Amino acid sequence: MSLSGESLLTMVLVGILAGWLAGKIVDGTGFGLLGDLVIGVIGAFIGSWLLPRIGLHLAAGIIGAIVNATLGAIVLLVVMRLIRGRGRWSQGSFFGFRRRW
Repeated sequence: MSLSGESLLTMVLVGILAGWLAGKIVDGTGFGLLGDLVIGVIGAFIGSWLLPRIGLHLAAGIIGAIVNATLGAIVLLVVMRLIRGRGRWSQGSFFGFRRRW
């Protein structure tokens, strides 16, 4: 499998955008450029594996790739938070919202 420079750049940009979006949705903050890229690329693999198994088939193209990678990255972040069992969620924060009690 060989990747052209354009497809590699597209993968990197989709990964960064998906990681940033997932970070904003789940935690309320981003993870920096490299962290967003890693989370987005791993999320793309998770999304492309998980979504067809649950019956979700998204549109093709760049928008579909971004949505797919973002959903996979959200799943990744939620699982990471549940495994860690500490951090912001254990203090009452979930999807950027804090409990007031």
